Amino acid sequence: MILNFSQTYEITYGNSSNGKVIQSTNPTIVWVNKAKNYILNKRTIERSNDYPFEITKIEKPTNTIVSYAFLNPEKIISTSDNESIAKQNFEMTSETKKIVGYNCKKAVTKINSNTIEVWYTNDLKIKGGPSTLGQNLGLVLEVTRNGNSSQFATSIKKVKKTGTEKIISQTPTEMDILSYKDLLWKSRFITIPIFNNEIINFSEDSKSNDSIKRFANGTVILRKIKVPEISIGENIFIELKQQSNGDAYDRTGTVFMIPEDKKKSFLDGLKNGVKTLPIYDNDNGKIYQGVIATNQYLPPIELMRFFTAFGTEKFNYLQLKDKTWQTITPFRQDITELKSNFSNKEIWIGIFIGNYDKGGHKVSLDLTIHKSDQTVYSNNKALPLFNTTNIMEMAGQEYATMFNNEKGLVVEFTLKKDLREVQLRYITTGHGGWESGDEFVPKTNTLFLDNKQIFSFVPWRTDCGSYRLYNPASGNFPDGLSSSDLSRSNWCPGTITNPNFIKIGDLKAGKHRINVVIPQGKPEGNSFSAWNVSGVLLGIE
Repeated sequence: MILNFSQTYEITYGNSSNGKVIQSTNPTIVWVNKAKNYILNKRTIERSNDYPFEITKIEKPTNTIVSYAFLNPEKIISTSDNESIAKQNFEMTSETKKIVGYNCKKAVTKINSNTIEVWYTNDLKIKGGPSTLGQNLGLVLEVTRNGNSSQFATSIKKVKKTGTEKIISQTPTEMDILSYKDLLWKSRFITIPIFNNEIINFSEDSKSNDSIKRFANGTVILRKIKVPEISIGENIFIELKQQSNGDAYDRTGTVFMIPEDKKKSFLDGLKNGVKTLPIYDNDNGKIYQGVIATNQYLPPIELMRFFTAFGTEKFNYLQLKDKTWQTITPFRQDITELKSNFSNKEIWIGIFIGNYDKGGHKVSLDLTIHKSDQTVYSNNKALPLFNTTNIMEMAGQEYATMFNNEKGLVVEFTLKKDLREVQLRYITTGHGGWESGDEFVPKTNTLFLDNKQIFSFVPWRTDCGSYRLYNPASGNFPDGLSSSDLSRSNWCPGTITNPNFIKIGDLKAGKHRINVVIPQGKPEGNSFSAWNVSGVLLGIE
């Protein structure tokens, strides 16, 4: 690993954007001679880099790229590529300039629609640079992308020793390039597996085990997980993968968390029956179990509202010309605004898919935690107020038909402390699957806080036809449309319904009241409409 073939140079590189030099305490460093070119950075040399990090070596004259990934103090992986440098093509130009005292020429190439200018010198009789690009040209001293982003040499000096043998001090595990990239990528974040190819179906044979609990005849699965402390600047995602395992229809699905901060929780209802949950009664002749917050109860926190497609994978044998069906329906959503309910806790996470099919659906679910420069949500409080999706549908929980009178949904809650920069995370979808049902009829949702209107909109999706390839079992109509093409009340088969973030401002400690009003359509025969809505109050205490 020692660079001792002829003279070795150490080159330091800086960066600029739009003509402005970017100050960095961790510049790129290149060690290069006629035999090898190492690309690393100052922190790697000082042994102060955060994991994971990479070192790249280009072996001369074969131009073999050897990549080393340091995943943790005990694990180094590597991969090699002896083809890509030879495939680089450049347009040579007559332009010249001096960089840190050396005569340089310019070559130009295009990569992924980006124009790349490479400035190189042959004065030192060696080839190398701060990336794998231009390794056959000479010693690359500057690279500019699209005329506005540059990496450039700031100093060149001769060195006798480099210390690479101390940095790459253990034998790496060699692997193919795709495996290398996959392991490196996954090492950059924390993955908490929750479910792996679990079946959600309707069957009396569905049984719980030590790890996964099953309720409502198998249509609800539940698992307790432990989440580490999540710091400011870390984002949380959930990723769901779903396939049909026998059910051909588009179904309501939800990924949810059960808060256990109060005397009662939704878990009590799952274990002991829907009648044990608190009742909401708005004088329409029906009672609704476990849908609103009370002094002694918090409803499930909805992490993701999703809808299964018509028969993904299981019904892919239903062929149509020029249609290549997808084999899995993927759902991925940022839920960082809810992280105060996760951080450093053991929590119950569940999935519900409403279906009456013994084969049902197959699902996998992961939660991932990412260090990120993006900070959109600064709230440290997430209070669930309502969730009308009848997760226990197959165990007798009432459908959300409470919007058939003027009262609609009313939630009274008390804040113990003032809450700043308050938002309501609101998810809504309309249901009633016949031509006059609310699934296919636009309806205005209006929300009031303390008797003042705070939001009003018509939740409606017109992009459902974009997901046709996830819907092999979707029926085709005489008008040339498929069922999955039709616009709907804020959902499409095979998609997520995104939350609305309703800005409220600051709220004082004390009692408050939220009212959701929707002009729900009237039933026809045995058909009826319903609205699944959920709301979580976000803010800073």
